[in-house]
Amino acid sequence: MNFLALRMLMGDRAKYIGIVFGITFAAMLITQQVSIFCGLMSRTFGFISDTGYPDVWVMDPKVQFIDDIKPLQDTQLLRVRGVEGVEWAVPLYKGMIKARLSDGTFQNCNVIGLDDASLVGGPPQMLEGSLEDLRRADGVIVDEVGASSRLAYVERDEKGAVISTRNLRVGDLLELNDRRAVVVGICSVQRTFQSQPVIYTTYSRATKFAPRERKLLSFICVKAKAGVDHAALADRIETDTGLAALSAQEFSWKTMLYFMKYTGIPINFGIAVALGFIVGTAIAGQTFYQFTSDNLRQFGALKAMGATNLRLLGMIFLQALVVGVIGYGLGVGVASTFAVLAKKSELAFLLLWQTLAVTGGAITLICLLASLLSIWKVMRLEPAIVFKG
Repeated sequence: MNFLALRMLMGDRAKYIGIVFGITFAAMLITQQVSIFCGLMSRTFGFISDTGYPDVWVMDPKVQFIDDIKPLQDTQLLRVRGVEGVEWAVPLYKGMIKARLSDGTFQNCNVIGLDDASLVGGPPQMLEGSLEDLRRADGVIVDEVGASSRLAYVERDEKGAVISTRNLRVGDLLELNDRRAVVVGICSVQRTFQSQPVIYTTYSRATKFAPRERKLLSFICVKAKAGVDHAALADRIETDTGLAALSAQEFSWKTMLYFMKYTGIPINFGIAVALGFIVGTAIAGQTFYQFTSDNLRQFGALKAMGATNLRLLGMIFLQALVVGVIGYGLGVGVASTFAVLAKKSELAFLLLWQTLAVTGGAITLICLLASLLSIWKVMRLEPAIVFKG
């Protein structure tokens, strides 16, 4: 009977392909849009993920996300170091500073100032040079994407037309707030939500690059002593200093939730996912229903020969399972291929196993809804239909 069900399904190739196409489209669109959404959300806290050493981030209580900088007084660093359970605490500068490029144009950059002594919070991967090179005079480290795109060395003619371009290299010069900076290294970091070039330097040098303000301390990075609970330490810091203290995971969630709450990103991607689900259900349901209607005589003949309703329902579910598995595999494969082809572009794409599970659940629901229309007609089928017409 199962073999007969598959023969019936694949015998009408037009409807069979139509059902598979509908499910493939739904699986592809759901997987793609959810993965792009996850990729965008991961970029919101990419800098936190790259800064792996701190156990606790200390900041102004009014900070809402990682780029919402509300500087602290330098004396707060000493207060945090005096809290019981703190192994060490170092300053971190994070700000947006304009860089003047070789051709005279300007580019906003994320400038990160690391503790001069320890260089805690440096880039996770160095491609050229080393982190210790930041101690050289006017040294800065530039991220790979920025060095090859927005900070690339451009040569122009007298009329301003571009003659040639090349990647920014070790030894090249930049100007940050009219101050000289020498590229001493190239690093690899996660893309940020704003996708601005990232420049690392020492804390003292970063405060000289930055426009003069009374307070320039962006964050305090804290390492807990061995055996000290991170959550308890964060509570203790908040109690003793009046500042906000969050673990890296908590700060990442706070940043991501801010973008989910105050931007239209979840709604936009939610509509796209819902559209994929509705279109997939409509195409698969209508085609599957028409397929069943065209085969009512065959189902009637099976019923006349003694096949029970339960057995016929099993045949329909088997047909739905086959097209569901094929459509799911094709849809996920197309979405994954698209991600590979766009890997070096600005596209944010993060395929998680949870996304595959969500897509699988959605496809299962689509197949069930498509089957229900057919099941109702088969349940009411009279075997006598074989002898009519």
